[in-house]
Amino acid sequence: MLFESTRQTSPAATVEEAIAAGLAPDGGLYVPQELPVLDIGRFDGVQTLPDVATRLLAPFFDGSTLAPALGAICSEAFDFPVPVVPFDDSTDVLELFHGPTAAFKDVGARFLAACMSRLPRADGRELTVLVATSGDTGAAVAAAFHGRPGLRVVILYPDGRVSARQAHQLGCFGGNVHALRVAGRFDDCQRMAKAALGDSWLNSQVPLTSANSISLGRLLPQMTYYAQASLAHWRATGTRINLVIPTGNLGNALAALWARAMGLPIGDVRLACNANRTLPDFFAGGAYRPREAVATLANAMDVGAPSNFERLMSLSHGRVEEARLAGFAEAVDDTEIADVIGRHAARYLFCPHTATAMKIRERMAQAGDRRRWTIVATAHPAKFDTVVEPLAARVVPVPDALAAMLERPSHAEPMAAEDAALREWLLQPSMASTASVLRTRPILGKMDSTAN
Repeated sequence: MLFESTRQTSPAATVEEAIAAGLAPDGGLYVPQELPVLDIGRFDGVQTLPDVATRLLAPFFDGSTLAPALGAICSEAFDFPVPVVPFDDSTDVLELFHGPTAAFKDVGARFLAACMSRLPRADGRELTVLVATSGDTGAAVAAAFHGRPGLRVVILYPDGRVSARQAHQLGCFGGNVHALRVAGRFDDCQRMAKAALGDSWLNSQVPLTSANSISLGRLLPQMTYYAQASLAHWRATGTRINLVIPTGNLGNALAALWARAMGLPIGDVRLACNANRTLPDFFAGGAYRPREAVATLANAMDVGAPSNFERLMSLSHGRVEEARLAGFAEAVDDTEIADVIGRHAARYLFCPHTATAMKIRERMAQAGDRRRWTIVATAHPAKFDTVVEPLAARVVPVPDALAAMLERPSHAEPMAAEDAALREWLLQPSMASTASVLRTRPILGKMDSTAN
């Protein structure tokens, strides 16, 4: 199988080339030239996530150097559960936060790392994995790539716009992982990363690849938990699973749309957004209009220019009305997020992002929708303790893996929200400013920070 750029002015690439590059040379995102359509019978007798993933992803890797190792890659990456748990008589929750950094990003990041560690690098030079994060992606990538030889991770995050525990996670690895706190928004971080990845001269000096949701190696594995959940639902009920998915950069939701297009038994898909209305306005009939992101309680979804919109348009063959039929997006404001967390705290603790999905589910029920829906829980509430605990009026238990990270010291370097600043840092990392590194001592409650 070959992959083409969403902008269609770059040569087609193999799966290895697309994963290694991250971004196409013309600045577009890699998509398969044609999505394979699979018969549900292909998955007869297959239940575990690694086994479902191996069968689902086999057509994308057919003929590649990674194909013989695909089963091993899936077993290595998907070594934690992604359970569907009942919430009430008509609502289930697909929990994607049982990985090492307590967020759904662990699925894609671990698969990408397992692939890239197996890809040969002809010149033997270190490869820099560049990632912009609004909170959870960076930690997942850091955990997945930490200590892997020949690979360096550089994380850009918006200073002061992620939770204290998210920020601590981003800087707690050290070694081959570097955290840069950018004086701006997530959209600035994303723009800077794209500019670096699209700079051919810079890439000739410092080989770069992406680990954001723009990376094909992140998006393909995210289809697997939707495949597993939909197959289990189909076998149990004979009906398609309906999904409500929190989204900011559109990657997680697009994975569900790709899986549905491949023939998996997925029904309606609703996208839950926070107060950033780029996607809700588009799906409501407005023009696609990127804008400045606004800060919300669901900070990992604070995106005003979702990168994967290009892939949505590619899936819809460039037809706007067809793209709008793929799903439906609604906005949820901070007051509603807080209400959901507080009102349901005795039964279930929602993180702020998952709370947006629960609110959309409630709106549908109030409008008379009696179908069963599965909401997607994207992160553990313990990552957002300063938001969740006051609303829930109780302490959120911290998962063991997250607790271990919070016990490590953490540090991050400052970065101006300028493309040139990142370019200079990448070219001369040993000379990057350390005069005002943010250093934090171990935390399990409030962050204790000092600027040195």
